[in-house]
Amino acid sequence: MSRLSEKELQQRLSDTEWRREDEAIVQDFAFADFAAAITFVNEVAGLAEQANHHPDILLHGWNNVRLTLSTHSEGGLTSSDFELAKRIDGLA
Repeated sequence: MSRLSEKELQQRLSDTEWRREDEAIVQDFAFADFAAAITFVNEVAGLAEQANHHPDILLHGWNNVRLTLSTHSEGGLTSSDFELAKRIDGLA
């Protein structure tokens, strides 16, 4: 799998809540409470296992989750990152 070009990245990021940070895409999620944030993390973990593509997950505060996606083996962003991001968006 190859890294996406700058043009492809811009196209894939349009009309989405994901933002680019260096060689990754990031999105922050806020939930009603800690339990809801943990439920979301567990659902993301299930999707990540199915895809064999694992985001960095930061649970902070008592109800906030930050997800960071990047294809570490490619040193940047690939279609796998955006495919998982789309599946995660379906959860939120």
